[in-house]
Amino acid sequence: MILDIKVPSPGESISEVQIARWLKKDGEYVQKEEEICEIDSDKATLTVNSEQAGQLKVLVKDGDTVKVGSIIAKVDTDAKAPATVAKPAGAEAKPAAQKAAPAPVKVAEVETSYAKGTPSPAAKKMMAESNIPSVNGTGKGGRVTKSDVMNAMAQGFTLDTSSPFQGIRDEDRQKMSALRKKLGQRLVAVKNQTAMLTTFNEVDMSAILALREKYGKKFEEKYGVRLGFMSFFTKAVTEALAAFPAVNAMIDGEEIVYHKYADIAVAVSAPKGLVVPVLRNAEMMSLAQIEGKIKELALKARDNKLSLEEMTGGTFTITNGGVFGSLMSTPIINPPQSAILGMHNVVERPVAVKGKVEIHPMMYIALSYDHRIIDGRESVSFLVKVKQGLEEPNRLLFGSKDPAEVLLGL
Repeated sequence: MILDIKVPSPGESISEVQIARWLKKDGEYVQKEEEICEIDSDKATLTVNSEQAGQLKVLVKDGDTVKVGSIIAKVDTDAKAPATVAKPAGAEAKPAAQKAAPAPVKVAEVETSYAKGTPSPAAKKMMAESNIPSVNGTGKGGRVTKSDVMNAMAQGFTLDTSSPFQGIRDEDRQKMSALRKKLGQRLVAVKNQTAMLTTFNEVDMSAILALREKYGKKFEEKYGVRLGFMSFFTKAVTEALAAFPAVNAMIDGEEIVYHKYADIAVAVSAPKGLVVPVLRNAEMMSLAQIEGKIKELALKARDNKLSLEEMTGGTFTITNGGVFGSLMSTPIINPPQSAILGMHNVVERPVAVKGKVEIHPMMYIALSYDHRIIDGRESVSFLVKVKQGLEEPNRLLFGSKDPAEVLLGL
């Protein structure tokens, strides 16, 4: 029986997609529900699975643009599995019920897996920084892990310190992905269609760093996630949004829509571009819940597993350029939202404290906002409220109020 593999619909209003890459080769035997290719829409990267086991016939090439619902491959379900996946040595001595054990399939997957030799995001970054051309992978399917790179370097790996430029005049042209094109269109539209302005402030991170130093290990042991900056920023932002609802609103035609909830979008760098998964009702989440959800979404983003639902509907965005070393920037609004907060690198700098110069860990923060809906007073006051919540984390327990004010009933 010949089974047609059709392009699934990534979501409403999407009529065509781009074949990002084939995970399985033409003529290769695939298992039921095994991922065979990745497709790019203008909103997300999705995978296509084989509905049945059989021999794969690829009909379109990497980079081709195809209509939703069109046939991109066929699977011959009558084809026999190759000998390497039929049965392992000694299988004759096992009971019939155990003959379908997955062990031999795993062997074949390692042999033919697209992950073989492909570095993880962390390993890829380390290899790029150290000019390491290749490393043998020991991860699942032969994937190169961060530990593989570190082990190679520890064993006296010879680094390639030569320049990437070799004095030649060649060029490498690559087709722009649908996701990258859509991102470009949205960013240009924001510049043209909003009255975008940016205001800045700086935060003394001493209190948060002290909390992480004191409770970080215990926090990780209890919840299984590290206590990072993002949970504090998310919590401080939700408190500030409650105080200044216009920053959490958006324009719809001739109306302003005020949200009585805070769906915080977190900008994450993925292999194919920037994606912005959303924390639903972040105002109701604890620090541990925020850190756990961010970790889950970040892992999905790096593996191109985010769904459209997980990337739509945010009311406010936080982006962290500090992880790449950015000292200061002006983030661009994520439409149709009206504001975005930019975090930056923590740098020890001299600051004046009660007439004395002291060295403190400082971070610049930036709020880009749509001046059509948010006034300058609101934007500055919002940023000050965020700053207060970060510099005095105890305020986050009492709705951004000083604990003494709560005690005194003020």
